[in-house]
Amino acid sequence: MKKLLKNKAAFAGLIFLTIIILAAVFAPLVATYNPASQDLTQRLSAPSSAHILGTDDLGRDMFSRIIYGARVSISVGFFAVLLTVIIGSIIGMLSGYFGGVIDSVLMRFTDIMLCFPTFFLILLAIAFLEPGIYTVMIVIGITSWTGLARIVRAEVLSVREREFIWASKMLAVGNLRIFFRHILPNVLSPIIVYSAIGIGSAILTESALSFLGLGVQPPASSWGQILMQGKDYIYVAWWLSLFPGLMILFTVLSFNLLGESLRDILDPKDNA
Repeated sequence: MKKLLKNKAAFAGLIFLTIIILAAVFAPLVATYNPASQDLTQRLSAPSSAHILGTDDLGRDMFSRIIYGARVSISVGFFAVLLTVIIGSIIGMLSGYFGGVIDSVLMRFTDIMLCFPTFFLILLAIAFLEPGIYTVMIVIGITSWTGLARIVRAEVLSVREREFIWASKMLAVGNLRIFFRHILPNVLSPIIVYSAIGIGSAILTESALSFLGLGVQPPASSWGQILMQGKDYIYVAWWLSLFPGLMILFTVLSFNLLGESLRDILDPKDNA
């Protein structure tokens, strides 16, 4: 906490994320209107005391839509990264610990996956699936694990040669116990850092997909979808694009700053 407090940018990012996550969790209490409620008499109203962030082309309150959109965007980020961490950690740990043929097969498969741009794989997968929030979560998760797998493998290659691992093997401790008791705790730091940065990347990817009409579908809304709907009115209703764009910007930036700070805090060289 002392190191985090010294990094003013990372601490500010943590405060911002805390506010956004709490607002998303308690969206029914925070939102001033029903996000789906339409009022054509208030269509494209500029920010005012009645609608602090204005209204969209159907008279829906932008503040309420952005608050509920935070639920979708942040949920996609968290669950997509959770899936990424599970797949990447398992492949990286198996590859680094066992080595040999298992390492060769898993790393060659990882290299093949790295040959394809992640966004291209996501578009290809969604082309054969029905667009929706769960599809976006799963597709982002199963196409973004390659970087983490290589990081975990490198850490495991170092950890497996330490004395306590050899001692466990001499005592006939099972591989599963070694994984969870000795390997995982020693590779947890890079996983935590990767997860923090990965959530921001997943939110950005979801926003891009929703902007293209391939992500979250109505009646659910996300920041990317709100941004897409506002592009047609950018010259007459600037608030439709500005506010969701700023939310994406500051949220992704906050996760990146937090991830960079965690990397410095959890670096064993700095803590030695």
